[in-house]
Amino acid sequence: MAIRTVGVVGCGLMGSGIAEVCARAGYATIVREVDEAVLARGLERIDQSMGTAVARGRLSAEDRDAARARLSGVTDLADLGGCDLVVEAVTENVEAKQAVFKALDGVCRPETILASNTSSIPIVDLASVTGRPDRAIGMHFMNPVPVMRLIELVRAITTSDETLAAARAFGEGLGKRVIVSKDRAGFIVNMLLVPYLMEAIRMFEAGFATREDIDLGMMLGTNHPMGPLTLLDYVGLDTAYFIANILFDEFKESKYAPPPLLKQMVTAGFLGRKSGRGFYDYGRGEQPPRG
Repeated sequence: MAIRTVGVVGCGLMGSGIAEVCARAGYATIVREVDEAVLARGLERIDQSMGTAVARGRLSAEDRDAARARLSGVTDLADLGGCDLVVEAVTENVEAKQAVFKALDGVCRPETILASNTSSIPIVDLASVTGRPDRAIGMHFMNPVPVMRLIELVRAITTSDETLAAARAFGEGLGKRVIVSKDRAGFIVNMLLVPYLMEAIRMFEAGFATREDIDLGMMLGTNHPMGPLTLLDYVGLDTAYFIANILFDEFKESKYAPPPLLKQMVTAGFLGRKSGRGFYDYGRGEQPPRG
């Protein structure tokens, strides 16, 4: 199951990062977006990211140029038909991801592995809409993908040993550390992270402490690189809200339930850094505390 050509569906924050690390690792990489304008923004994000890596001495200009030459963008899903592995990185919504998996199943070769970058949705829910459930797997990259060293593989009840082995070898080939989770909503990382983030929101909502003190407490008291409210702004409050709802619907445990404040902020469009305002108002120059 040699992987030489990789497809990525979605060139947003996560998809662009996945495409970048694949191209930098030597894979021919094809990234697909819904139209040319969105695709251009995604490719520009990749160019900026690699430019920053060059400026900081983490990537040579020659390696950047070689990686960029291995990367191409398309708007037609059928152009991913020749890929050995396709990673889906669309919005965290089961219906949207199922639609992508079903479409990929119709255009990709029978031996192609279909992977999802989902951070919370059970993989069997995606595998079940394809004719290749043995070749479906979760491949959860961490944000920002070029920097974070972890890939969380999620093995569905249908995933074959061969698919898992190929996915592990691929992840390690990207220079990542690989962990493997059973197929349960939230997997390893978010099963532990989401209750922590939701409790931080409840603490702030109740007026127990300021946002700065909550963040500094976890940064300086537990050596976290950023506090929970800062992390929520970075991830996106809408994304955190979707994940929390998926976990609560699955397990019906209050620790996963999104607090009312989170729902209100998402409804108001306060989504974090990407909208300019979340727990901190970046448009007004507010910045989270630094350790």
